[in-house]
Amino acid sequence: QVQLVESGGGLVQVGGSLRLSCAASGRTFSTYAVGWFRQAPGKEREFVAAIKQSGSTTSYADSVKGRFTISRDNARNTVYLQMNSLKPEDTANYTCAANTNPLLTVAAMTRSYNYPYWGQGTQVTVSS
Repeated sequence: QVQLVESGGGLVQVGGSLRLSCAASGRTFSTYAVGWFRQAPGKEREFVAAIKQSGSTTSYADSVKGRFTISRDNARNTVYLQMNSLKPEDTANYTCAANTNPLLTVAAMTRSYNYPYWGQGTQVTVSS
């Protein structure tokens, strides 16, 4: 079993920055693909960013490309989401998810149904 705990959310002004962390259990963290998803009230959950095991392959939603950066520190069992130039439309509950299949494709990383393990989420609120 994989346990994920998010942190780093908060309230920030438009144009500000936050860094979210996703801390994972397990001695095989380096084998997990990890994705970030977000969901605002009344809206569907949407893909934000994902990173493969080595960290060399990443994927971003068009809405955050150039503003958000996903990275990982396998020695610390942690994946980060650096969020810059935040906009009100970034307001949502952000959740990280993990997939342990080494054959997960880049396209599959963007789909929530490919992630069996989920954290509880951390709230990000961007005020104008």
